[in-house]
Amino acid sequence: MPPSYRPTVLLLAAALAAGSAARPAAAQFQDRRVPTQNELRLSYAPIVQRVAPAVVNVYAAKVVQNRNPLFDDPIFRRFFGMPGGGGEQVQRSLGSGVLVDGSGLIVTNVHVIEGADEVKVSLADKREFEASIVLKDKRTDLAVLRIKDGSARFPFIEMANSDALQVGDIVLAIGNPFGVGQTVTHGIVSALARTQVGITDYQFFIQTDAPINPGNSGGALVDMTGKLVGINTAIFSRSGGSQGIGFAIPANMVRVVVNSARGGGSAVKRPWLGARLQAVTPDIADSMGLKRPAGALVANVLANSPAAQAGLKPGDVIVAVDGQTVDDPNAFDYRFATKPLGGSAAIGYLRGGREFGAKVALQTAPDVPRDELTIRSRSPFSGAKVANLSPALADELQLRDAIDGVVILDVEPGSYASNLGFQRGDVIAQVNGQKIHKTRELERIASVPNRTWRLVIVRGGQKISAVFGG
Repeated sequence: MPPSYRPTVLLLAAALAAGSAARPAAAQFQDRRVPTQNELRLSYAPIVQRVAPAVVNVYAAKVVQNRNPLFDDPIFRRFFGMPGGGGEQVQRSLGSGVLVDGSGLIVTNVHVIEGADEVKVSLADKREFEASIVLKDKRTDLAVLRIKDGSARFPFIEMANSDALQVGDIVLAIGNPFGVGQTVTHGIVSALARTQVGITDYQFFIQTDAPINPGNSGGALVDMTGKLVGINTAIFSRSGGSQGIGFAIPANMVRVVVNSARGGGSAVKRPWLGARLQAVTPDIADSMGLKRPAGALVANVLANSPAAQAGLKPGDVIVAVDGQTVDDPNAFDYRFATKPLGGSAAIGYLRGGREFGAKVALQTAPDVPRDELTIRSRSPFSGAKVANLSPALADELQLRDAIDGVVILDVEPGSYASNLGFQRGDVIAQVNGQKIHKTRELERIASVPNRTWRLVIVRGGQKISAVFGG
């Protein structure tokens, strides 16, 4: 140390020593004191007491047929004195739900009540009620139930603005894990806008480390104000138990589904862009001179769609919706789908390295009479349920570029169509050289016996030609 600084340092050290000696012992250790009784009682209990009565257990039951092949053998049935058909069996599933309306409106997951013939809910106060299914939205894995006792009023949880959440916020998860009864766990928001989870069509989840286990599905994720920020939906697990990675559907998406149910709709109506989007890869970003691989690249625009009317073109990169950043197509789908119908949304996009803005109308995709039917005649389509395609149905099925024709909605297990590999979403373009426009055309052509069937099917945006023997 240079001599000129030594006296100053010595004086400072002496002053600090004198000050320390002059302070009382209690003051020196004030950061290591014993907490008071009131501080020891700090708890999440007030929040839990307020919201727990609005979280319910959901019990779903469905009747299935036992299909042991031996039951179809008349000799076997006669020998053992058994009736045909193999009998019935009741399958039960268990999950959670959240009351979001005092009249008895409940939100849960579709996979909790899928295929159910009977649904019951049990409240925290042990009351049980039958519930009806008001709406199922498979694209979000959200379902809305209504308690059939219309005379009672029920506790409910208000929904928060989930966009206000931040990583690190404390959250509580309430549900019925493993059927042991209502359970509360706590944690933090681990991540936001998770878009590569692969659970629903709308990949935009809240990730939390609050322990979530089987049976928590459909339960509440609440913030420290006691408001609903999400519906617990899935866990990442190799063992079936919680490993600290759980996913919840944001409340802003839940609100869209609930509002559709309140309006008396049997399906959720959402804004339609009318354009196909794809991710911006590092190679695409380099070729376009972008600073980073982010945004949603417009790959195709349908004529007369809201995107076309707003002036969007293939090659544009959408980077924002109403000022909120868009990092990938999944983020855009969520941001756009949570906008209320009517009015417009401000879209920010890049074109040729420059930033532009456009107003996109918030309107539903046009629909046509679907004329759904199941093909029964002997043909490759036997057992396939088909419908007339429209922009609305194409959007619902997430089909690329398809706005006209006939699409397969479902395939009966064990049917001829199932054995040939037909799938939901396959578009039937041609049969024996004839283009198919309507379901009745397909039904008529399929009813004519043929030794050979030449088909053109569109799957995943690609045409597939196939030949089958009659």
